[in-house]
Order: sequence, then structure tokens, then C-alpha cells
Amino acid sequence: MYYLDPKVENLYRIFDQNERKDYLRLDLNENPGGLPQEFIEKVLSDVTPQFVAQYPETLHFTEVLAEYLHTDISHLCLVNGSAEGIRYIIQAFTSENGRIVGVVPSYFMFQIYSEMYGREFVKVPYNDDLSMDVQNIIDALTDDTQLLILLNPNNPMGNVYSDEEFERILKVAQEKQINILIDEAYHYFYPKTFIKYALEGEHVFVTRTFSKLFSMAGCRLGYVAGCPDGIKMVQKLCTPHNTNAFAMKFAEAVLTTPGMLDSLIQNFEIGRKYLINWLDSDGYQHKGEAGNFIFIKPKTDAQTIVDRMKAEKKILIKTYPNVGEFGNCLRVSIGEQKYMEQFTAALGELDK
Repeated sequence: MYYLDPKVENLYRIFDQNERKDYLRLDLNENPGGLPQEFIEKVLSDVTPQFVAQYPETLHFTEVLAEYLHTDISHLCLVNGSAEGIRYIIQAFTSENGRIVGVVPSYFMFQIYSEMYGREFVKVPYNDDLSMDVQNIIDALTDDTQLLILLNPNNPMGNVYSDEEFERILKVAQEKQINILIDEAYHYFYPKTFIKYALEGEHVFVTRTFSKLFSMAGCRLGYVAGCPDGIKMVQKLCTPHNTNAFAMKFAEAVLTTPGMLDSLIQNFEIGRKYLINWLDSDGYQHKGEAGNFIFIKPKTDAQTIVDRMKAEKKILIKTYPNVGEFGNCLRVSIGEQKYMEQFTAALGELDK
């Protein structure tokens, strides 16, 4: 008998098949400049036919990553981008009709996976001023909640949690026996991290990606950090050879090349400072405490600016509707200064 899972049939998805090759891409929180060309050529210089032909082996890079994080490999699971790790955590640690709590708006795949597997996703909205009251999160944690999802920093709002706020949340989650997933895709743009809770305790997982600061979105690599018993459950769901040999090779080179991470961070910070100074001097309201993205309240119509940016300036940005007191606004990825100069020149011309 032919069968189609109704949860899949009724799942609403949007698939972006647009060609973005010749645009300045400030729409998906990538690094628009990427890694230095000479660095890429050096990493690829010793790639052999055998390297390409063989299935990827994960042990060596997992050991490199564990050393970098001051832990051991039993606390880590490599995944095909952090989205895969998020999916496996939802699969392993929640049940059919299980209750998952998360803030909104946020990374959309949390809700997609919840719907895909028949979970109940409970939304905790932001305040109109785009702040997040942690008490609202705590109030949503019921005795039957199975998973709490936090992002630090959060995409797209850019807010972060203090130690005191996270400790308050963690205390309630432990009392109610709720697993916590903390997505830190935008770590390094904001150095505060809660990974110690995943590495030193139980029932807390941290997901990270090499797509953002590491500038490797095209390679697809991420990892889950947690206690060994929890990591074993995530590993059971992984497909064979799910990580990319080129991705691990580049990630190891970024981690072990002296000054590479510092250079990427410095270029980003210079670009962010330039952008914020320009927006302030031109009277723009903006929001984005952390992450490599920023919300901008335009002076005219947001969608018109997005459309004209693409058509006239070859620049891709996004618009978000009903963002608290900002209303319809722009979300722009932040990169090094030369790209921010290109964007602000275009915005100054189009938004008037």
C-alpha cells in the first residue's frame, strides 16, 4: 500500500533556488569575503586523488577540535552543519506530540523539525522593544516540556543571555527535567558562551557551525557538544560518513593556523564598527547586539529597498515584517569594511 506521511505532506517549506553568484550576498549571514584566496590554495595544495576518492575519516579532526575546546572526543559529535545536529537532538530527546519551547522569531528550522516529527512547538515571543524577558521563557516551562531551545546570540534578533539569566533558566529546567539545546552558530562574533554547561554537566547540548565566522558555509560542517551519554544518542542517528573531508581539512587549517581566527574576527569588527557609525550618523535606528547581522529601520519602504538593491545595485539583503516597534525592516549581514561601504553607499542612494 502506497503511503505518505501526512506530517511531511502538510509541512510548509520554501526552497530558495535563486542564483546568487554575481551579487554581494548580505542576505544569509555568510562572510561575503570568505577566507583569503592564498589560504584556500595552500589548504588545497596537498589534496590527492586518494583524498577525494576515500570516505572521510572523522577521528583526527575530532581530536583537533577537542584539543581546541579543552575537552575530549567523547563530548563531541561532528555533523553536516549544525542544522543536522539540531534535527537529531529533537529526534532523540522529544517524543511524538512532545512539548518544545523556543523563542520567536528565530532560526526557522527549529519549528520545521518540530512539525516534521509531530512535536508541539511552543513560541515565546519578543517584547515590542525587541527585548526578551527570561521570565517569559521560564513561565513557558511546564512539567511536560521535553526540550528548551535557546540561541546565544539569537538569529535574527541578535540578543544574548547573561550568566545570571541562563542560571535562572537552567535551575528551572533541571527541576522540571527538561533538556536544553543552546545553538551558538554566531559564537566568535560574540565571545560569551555556555558550552561549559554542555561539557561539564548533563542534559545540556550546544550546537555550533563552521559556516559563519569560519566562512565555510559551502563545505557544511558543525558539531554538537554535550555529555558522553547524550552524545552517543546523537551519534546513533548520524548517517555513515555524514561529514565532508574538505570541510574538516579547512576547519583544521583555520583552527591551527596562527592568527587566522583573530584576523577574521578583526576584519568583521572593523566592518561592524563602520556600519554602525554610518547608520548612527545618518539617523537610522538599528538593532543587533551580537551576531554578524543587524536590523535596520528604513526611512522608506523596506521591500522596495530590497527589490531595488537587487535589481540596481546587485546587493542581496532581506526584509522582515512586523519586527516589534521597528515594523517592516531590513536585515543585513555584516562583513568587512569594503562590503559595508558598498552597502551604505547603495542604501544612502535608495532610501530617501
